Amino acid sequence: MKDIVRGWRHIQQRYNLIGSKCSQCGNVFFPSRVLCPECRRKGKIEDFKFSGEGKIHTFSVIHTPTDEFKTLAPYVVAIIELDEGTHLTSQIVDCDPKTVEIGDEVEMVFRKIKAEGDDGVISYGYKFKLKN
Repeated sequence: MKDIVRGWRHIQQRYNLIGSKCSQCGNVFFPSRVLCPECRRKGKIEDFKFSGEGKIHTFSVIHTPTDEFKTLAPYVVAIIELDEGTHLTSQIVDCDPKTVEIGDEVEMVFRKIKAEGDDGVISYGYKFKLKN
């Protein structure tokens, strides 16, 4: 069990916003891609670390979640437009859902996602919070 947990912790994408960038055209992607849809074979894909800052493009307040997330309700799930131009979906934490608005600036934070199985292995990852 320890080896599984240790291996999981070394996956940098779980702790950072690591995507990819095409060095040919400059497009960035999250999650990572192996091929640029613009350049195809001419493109060269490399790892890219996003700043973790952006703004809320759109959002929804979840009032009736699955059993796994019932203790969090109500909570906000948003599509975030990162400063680098790509979009991703994430939960917005540490806020009153009634105060969230489209266009609000956000920043990435590291939070618990869930506990798994009888052993209680805790999964962590990125979420976002409103910038102060």
